[in-house]
Amino acid sequence: MKKIWIALLVLAVALVGWYWSLIAYGISQGMGQMRIIWNARPIEEVLADPAFPDSLKGKLHIVEGIKSFAIDSLGLNDSENYKTVYDQKGEELMWVVTASEPFRLKAKTWDFPVVGTVPYKGYFDKGKALAEMKRLQDEGWDVGVRNPGGWSTLGWFTDPILSGMLERNEGDLASLIIHEMVHATLFVKDSVAFNENLASFIGDSAAYLFLAAKYGKGSAEYTTYVYEVLDHQRYSQHVLRGAGALDSLYNTFGKGDAYAFKKAKKDALIQKIVHLMDTLTLHQYKIPAKRFAARPPNNDYFLNYRRYQSRRTNFKLELEDKYHGDLRKMIQDYKARYPSL
Repeated sequence: MKKIWIALLVLAVALVGWYWSLIAYGISQGMGQMRIIWNARPIEEVLADPAFPDSLKGKLHIVEGIKSFAIDSLGLNDSENYKTVYDQKGEELMWVVTASEPFRLKAKTWDFPVVGTVPYKGYFDKGKALAEMKRLQDEGWDVGVRNPGGWSTLGWFTDPILSGMLERNEGDLASLIIHEMVHATLFVKDSVAFNENLASFIGDSAAYLFLAAKYGKGSAEYTTYVYEVLDHQRYSQHVLRGAGALDSLYNTFGKGDAYAFKKAKKDALIQKIVHLMDTLTLHQYKIPAKRFAARPPNNDYFLNYRRYQSRRTNFKLELEDKYHGDLRKMIQDYKARYPSL
């Protein structure tokens, strides 16, 4: 019996050693999330705080309206989320690291308990995120580091309103809040692209409904958001077409092709894609090619658009054909098939 316990102890120590980096990362992430949750304050307290900007206090009432609309009109899950506020004081809170192979639009993935395999790694410490970026770049990956607009614990904890969210216009804010509420309502394990595309589609579609119900379709608020989304969709489609062109190029590469040859071809095509951005007809969402003058986009940039935007047309057709434009019915159907974690 003593030998069995010794063997089990040795095995436990070995497992901890083997998975220590994952354990340490999990602890760090947990502490980062808890720091935000513990330091969040009730909305009523923030509204009474003279130090909190008046320009943002009005948006807190709007968030309450958005949440009520999402629950009552769309059937998204009710929760304790968005009843507290975390003041970022103008600073970023989170950094997400993503990466792609250099000559194939294929994401690097990480495996985590519960959520499964995901194509990103989040950090609450900028230094750690940049260190991870450098490590991946040294391994040859195309890497991106981004600050996410929102954040969801997928229903495990109570998500606060981040003060940075309140800087958005009302349409953007509605889309973001509802996007994150979708994540807390339904989630498909090991399918980040599906989850993000669905949440983005529902968020944007619901924002139209929210603004129309509150202001009317002829209002400036509604019209502004329509043009904003239209611009973003046109730009997204351009990037997605570029991703398709890169796929075609990479499929022509042979095993014997030199790295320098492949990189030159890749760089030339990306430069062309960027140059053609200036030909897009945009109303408000201006993203000229000069944005990438200092550093052109890489494979990770194109993959990010696939992750969030590539299935929008499919969801739109499904909403129209299967659900006859009834977004609530579509959400209820998906809720039944894919409950939240």
